[in-house]
This record gives sequence, C-alpha cells and structure tokens, in this order.
Amino acid sequence: MIDLQLNSSIDLKREGKSFYWASYFLPKNSKKNAGILYSICRYFDDIADKNNEDKTSYLKDSIKEIKNNKRNKVNIFLKKNEINNSIFIDLIKGLILDQNKIRIKDKEELIKYSYHVAGTVGLMMSKIIGVRHKNAAKSAIDLGIGMQLTNIARDVYEDSKMKRIYLPSNWIPDISLDNLNDPNDTSLEKNKKISNAIHKVINLSEKFYQNGFAGLKYIPFSTRLGIFVAANVYRGIGVKIKFKKKKYVRERVYLNTFEKLVITIKSILIFIFIPLINYQYQKIRNSLPNENL
Repeated sequence: MIDLQLNSSIDLKREGKSFYWASYFLPKNSKKNAGILYSICRYFDDIADKNNEDKTSYLKDSIKEIKNNKRNKVNIFLKKNEINNSIFIDLIKGLILDQNKIRIKDKEELIKYSYHVAGTVGLMMSKIIGVRHKNAAKSAIDLGIGMQLTNIARDVYEDSKMKRIYLPSNWIPDISLDNLNDPNDTSLEKNKKISNAIHKVINLSEKFYQNGFAGLKYIPFSTRLGIFVAANVYRGIGVKIKFKKKKYVRERVYLNTFEKLVITIKSILIFIFIPLINYQYQKIRNSLPNENL
C-alpha cells in the first residue's frame, strides 16, 4: 500500500535545502539515514498537501499498516534506528488535521500541532544520530517545534491559499482568510495585525530553539555541529522575516547561499564556546505524547 523509495538524497537536496546544507557537517551514516527519514516524511507530506482531495482515509489506512505490518518499509527503517512507530504515527495524525480547513485557536493548539508535524521529526532524528540520554527527548521535540514555527511564519500567505490558518485566531482578531491570501489587500491596519502575529510566532520559536540548544550536550560530538548549523540556518529565516519590520510580506522568504554561509560561520564560532554559554532548558509547554520514549 505504501509505495515509497528510501534512498531519496536528491529529494533532500531539492526540497530540504536548509538541512541539506547542514548535512555536510554530519557523518556519512547519519547523513544517509537522515536523508531516508526525510524522504519518508516528504512522501507522506506530499500525500497530505499536493492533492486537492481529502486524503484522510489513505492516511488512516497508513496508520493501520504501520501498526500491523512489521515488514512494511517504514517499520523496517524505524526498527533499525530504534524509533518507536508511535512517534511516526503521531506525525501522520498531524497530517490528518491538515485535510480539513484548519484554524488554530490559540498558542497551546499551535504548539500541539507543531509537535505532531515537526516535534516528532526532531524526536526521530535524535534517535538516528545516536542520542540515548533520557533527558534529550524534550529538547529534540522543542527544536522540531521551533523549526515548524519558523515554517508557519514563513508560509502564512501560501498556507492561506490552501485555506489553512496556523496563526492563532486570538492573535489575529477580525482577520479573514481573504485578508491573508489577497495579494491586493493594502489595508495598513490589517496587514500590521498579521505582521504582529507573525512576529509573535517567530518570538515563540526563539524560546523553542533555545530549549533545543539546551539538548546539544546529549548529542554525540560527531553530529552536534551539524544539528547546530541546521537549526541556526533555519532560524535565520525567521530573523530575516523580522528585518521586514511590521510589513506582511506575501513572497516566501528564503536564505541565499551567502546568507547561509554567514550563518554557518557564525554557528561554528558560537559552537566553540557552547560549554561557556551553557544553554538551560526552560519549561514553556505542557507535556506531549512520546517525549518519554
């Protein structure tokens, strides 16, 4: 039923550009398995996003398949990397949420959604790179959430064209779907409200990145720099959006090669002094499923 390829490094280069950039700092085996995990996640993400029709039934059937068929390619890969399949099932549950018109109500719902579609990926990635410490899971989840919040801040306009609003509704009162997806809407007051909400998402992501960095000490040294660079490059997208000040930018914000290079160099320099920085984990969310696996 699930027909996917598990050797999709080309997809990582084309679709996961920020992580592909940082993957040069990963050992060969970690890079290979990270690419496979990415290809699996991309397969299901494409099923959920790149079709106009509701794919809920297919995704629910996939959950049953992953639960019950130990010979399924996904299950084989997860078992090989000591990943509990309930983590991956939580990811698919997040994709099911996207099959209907989605409107996030508040910050708590935003965090829970971000856990499902990205915190789970952070947790699975931590297993792939050999993290074993029991306290590491919450930082891995939070790093994934931070990166998803960057995603949400970047893709407000594109998401609205798919009738999805991830900005919490209590952060954008009186803002409609039309206000978000109309490229000709020049209302300064409404655009400022949208921009303020985007900035709040970015500010929230910063707290999750800091929690993610608090878990760096649990990551094997050979892969630590790669994860730090990947997080900072992705974080740089949010920083670039904030430079736009209080303007709702409808074009998707990217980092060019020079900007990635600058962030990478800065990350390497900061990485040298991480023991002195001593990032501390701060409780900023409720407990989430699977963080104790």
